[in-house]
Amino acid sequence: MEIQKSETPSPAAGRAGMKKELPKHFQDYRHVWVFIELERGQVHPVSVELLGEGRKLADKLGVQLAGVVVGPPEGVGTGPAIADAFAYGADLAYLIESPLLANYRNEPFTKALTDLVISHKPEILLLGATTLGRDLAGSVATTLQTGLTADCTELDVDADGSLAATRPTFGGSLLCTIYTLNCRPQMATVRPRVMSTPQRVAKPIGRVVRHDLTMVEEEIVTKVLGFLSDGQSDDANLAYADIVVAGGLGLGAAENLQHVKNLARTIGGEFGCSRPLVQKGWMPLDRQIGQTGKTIRPKLYVAAGISGAVQHRVGVEGADLIVAINTDRNAPIFDFAHMGVVADAITFLPALTEAFTKRMAPRDRMKLVN
Repeated sequence: MEIQKSETPSPAAGRAGMKKELPKHFQDYRHVWVFIELERGQVHPVSVELLGEGRKLADKLGVQLAGVVVGPPEGVGTGPAIADAFAYGADLAYLIESPLLANYRNEPFTKALTDLVISHKPEILLLGATTLGRDLAGSVATTLQTGLTADCTELDVDADGSLAATRPTFGGSLLCTIYTLNCRPQMATVRPRVMSTPQRVAKPIGRVVRHDLTMVEEEIVTKVLGFLSDGQSDDANLAYADIVVAGGLGLGAAENLQHVKNLARTIGGEFGCSRPLVQKGWMPLDRQIGQTGKTIRPKLYVAAGISGAVQHRVGVEGADLIVAINTDRNAPIFDFAHMGVVADAITFLPALTEAFTKRMAPRDRMKLVN
């Protein structure tokens, strides 16, 4: 019996050795799309942020940027949404209107967006990583059998035109860049406040391409029975606060979070925390800041007793001014903070609060002097 020696397998190829040429049926996919999410007729801020980022990608690729608006007929929210799409950088807009799209339901929205993609073939499709966006993006990507990179912190295109979508992995300890090489569209979701908000430029509405929803109510399993607003909720509004003060494990005990709350109240800001404090039960989940919590872009962020691991960094590095307070002069947070104070936060925060109280109440001081 003849025995043939098998060839030594070659080392696993890196991305440079992977097949980059698209299948022929994907080669005519062009342009960048942004799904414009509507909340009770209002454009969600993350869609505006994505239009700004989409504009950059479209310019690099030399293609058009389109806004995709899906909603009820009679122009309830869809008209202003289209106007916003053009004002924030879109070259054209796609519009699907139907009574079935008055409230978000996965089946009709997935059908609408999937059919639109098949008909007009975008190269890149971006959605906000909101409750609605995550649900819709996953079902659309599954239906189209394409890749989806979720919760991205950075988007770019490389030399061969592929979307480079960067996101944290391994619990936020690493950042990885993911490519969808042989499928289209390349899909990604981005959390609110990760990208900056572009400047609004008033301009006339451009070309609007209408598309019909080929679906009837009887085909939809989900029914909307009513709407309960959370407008009166006590949940934190960290994502859009101008000032945020947060505490970490360096505070030592749950009762010391009162120092964080006092400072936030004094300077008119919101208060939050790092992930370990939520895990310990010291604060509720809606107060968590970081990749697995809220992403923030305040004018001022004060971090007290927070080490600044990657998971936390990606959630706060968009802040205009980051002030870090930590006893460890080698803490990672000092690598990206704009100002650093090496001190015990338990001692420093009350002193800072007192200083702000005096500084921000000159009339009260005048009354005391008189």
